[in-house]
Amino acid sequence: MVDPAPDDTAVERAADLLAGRRLVVISGAGLSTDSGIPDYRGPDSPPRNPMTYQQFVGDAEFRQRYWARNHLGWRRMDAARPNRGHRAVAELERAGVVSGVITQNVDLLHTKAGARRVIDLHGTYARVCCLRCPTMISRMTLAERLEEANPGFAEHVSAATGIEVAPDADAVVTDTARFRMLDCATCGGMLKPDIVYFGESVPADRVAAAFDLVDDAQALLVAGSSLTVMSGLRFVRRAAKNGVPVVIINRGGTRADELAAVRIDAGCSETLCALAERLTTPSAVAGR
Repeated sequence: MVDPAPDDTAVERAADLLAGRRLVVISGAGLSTDSGIPDYRGPDSPPRNPMTYQQFVGDAEFRQRYWARNHLGWRRMDAARPNRGHRAVAELERAGVVSGVITQNVDLLHTKAGARRVIDLHGTYARVCCLRCPTMISRMTLAERLEEANPGFAEHVSAATGIEVAPDADAVVTDTARFRMLDCATCGGMLKPDIVYFGESVPADRVAAAFDLVDDAQALLVAGSSLTVMSGLRFVRRAAKNGVPVVIINRGGTRADELAAVRIDAGCSETLCALAERLTTPSAVAGR
């Protein structure tokens, strides 16, 4: 499906509201769909049942399935490249319009696009942690170990079924029974992607840093999030409580529509580019 073009009137209203204000961006999976990463709750998204933290830590079969699927999916996410929306946000930051990004995505595409102040609220696909000791390793390091433990697995599955990747770097694969998991090389503890699972709490220091950004903002711009879960919604509620105007760009409704001063039902890439063009003109920058 082709994203609907943003309504020029709504974009102008948003630009007028945001001009001269210091913005914080909250981004969700809808921003990364143009980079080939599907979202969870978009109008055209298939039903998905992401693994919960309780399932991961409590059931070896769930962990085996997860690691087999992630062994394939993380490389697809690693290969994804920022789209025009990510680059527009980075451009707004370089222009001094955006003071920081709070992203619910784990794909690192804001950082790859050149954004400097990014809070990866739910972690990133690129690191793996041990749940017993402080060991943290790169996903590439674990991939090399898993390749040795499961020779030919990726090639066999890719050739047989092809690979579809979900927003958390989890590939849609069914034949995982023979996949061999690995434990922490330091202590033998359970390894887990450095990603906040459903049912798991975002680290307190990360939440505090995000609230500090919001409290220092003069406007909040939401891009590509339905705000269904509280981890993102709470920042919109905080901004509204602070009297800070909120602009929402998303295909379909969100849980915070009633808090938005301007709501744009359109694709993120087109809309963010249109806003960046208006907010980085000499007159808009001079008004800051």
